Amino acid sequence: MRRSAAVLAAALVLAACGRDPAPVPVDDWPTYHRDNARTGIGPSAPPATRLAKAWEARLDGAVYGQPLVIGTRVLAATENDTVYALDARSGAVLWSAHVGTPVPGSALSCGNIDPLGITGTMAYDAQTKLAFAVAETTGGAHTLIGVDVGSGEVRLRRAVEPPHGDRLAHQQRAGLTVYAGRVYIAYGGHAGDCGKYVGSVVSAPTSGGGELQTYAVPTPREGGIWSPAGGVVIGQQLYYAVGNGESTSSTTGFDGSDTVIALDHSLRRTGYFAPDTWAEDNAGDLDLGSMTPALVSGPGGDRIFIAGKRGVGYLLDPANLGGIGGQLAKREVCAPFGGAAVSGTTLFLPCDDGVRAVTVDTASDRITVGWHGPDGATGSPVLAGGSLWVVDVDAGVLHLLDPANGHERARLNIGRAPHFASPTVARGHGYVGTLTGVVAVGY
Repeated sequence: MRRSAAVLAAALVLAACGRDPAPVPVDDWPTYHRDNARTGIGPSAPPATRLAKAWEARLDGAVYGQPLVIGTRVLAATENDTVYALDARSGAVLWSAHVGTPVPGSALSCGNIDPLGITGTMAYDAQTKLAFAVAETTGGAHTLIGVDVGSGEVRLRRAVEPPHGDRLAHQQRAGLTVYAGRVYIAYGGHAGDCGKYVGSVVSAPTSGGGELQTYAVPTPREGGIWSPAGGVVIGQQLYYAVGNGESTSSTTGFDGSDTVIALDHSLRRTGYFAPDTWAEDNAGDLDLGSMTPALVSGPGGDRIFIAGKRGVGYLLDPANLGGIGGQLAKREVCAPFGGAAVSGTTLFLPCDDGVRAVTVDTASDRITVGWHGPDGATGSPVLAGGSLWVVDVDAGVLHLLDPANGHERARLNIGRAPHFASPTVARGHGYVGTLTGVVAVGY
């Protein structure tokens, strides 16, 4: 589906749901990578050629999700189950809402976040003026929270448990999606894949009332949907990457894991793609689940690019994902973790050995691997002010790179950052979640 048709289709769905799309100001950043296409494209001006710390807000826990920017407020959620609104110019706390008691690491059989509170990136709904988050609390409960951005009042609170398995074995790391009057929430497991979890998506009306809708990967266990970028909306469908599942041979049969899946807005699966190596991928933890599908549009139409832990990139037709082995093209690329930034037909991938540029020819369905950036710059990149912004998580360094060749333009020490950290760039500043709060940088 071409982009203009996709926009029209999305508007028709919203109308059918009794919702008029409320435009978000171009300077805001209301969801992971700014839009539901997960492009990671921020403002083109002012040019980003230097970095200087503007302020640092120390909050009550680590900020794993990407900060949001709505007007003059920076919204951040912590692993201590607190949502904050910070003044974008000074970092002062305008309000905070503590919504529960997080799960202590000692209560989990595996995992690498302690305590475990709000991990997935929030999403803002311009219609209700609510910021949505999922809080994990003592006992493994998962609760959807809707917070009024202006006042900090919690106006919505409801259970959104995954449909199968042990709730304590599930982790909500994927970014939330607000689409067609609903909030979409994806679930995976903890680092280490312990316990009885089954990858799933749950949706709830943004109004707070009405029935939940659910989708579960048809595997007895695992198949997590955990990539931090969450799902990508293309036309009237949501696309998610699914991790390794229980089945590891043709004898036990394909179980719907190690896939890219298409779900309609009621969470009915309408298509899927799996590599023909799915059984080996499942056995070796080499699945596609580490990266959110990326939409690329060019003269040949729309394409989905996906790569996983095996390091092979696949090009897919979003209108027909093709089932097992149904890719349009494939080639060795890298093993990405998180969300790509997409500018035209160029993708900037968060590879495990440093960010990479990849171009896609949609007319010939050819994948070309370009430059390779700093080895440690493995966070999910965004493009703003003419530069690529990417975090070296282990070193605690924010890089500005030339998107044409990967050469460094500037760097800044920001302190320890969480896994898969991704900057937000809006209204003349960049904002990065860290293990102690939020750092703002001028450029």
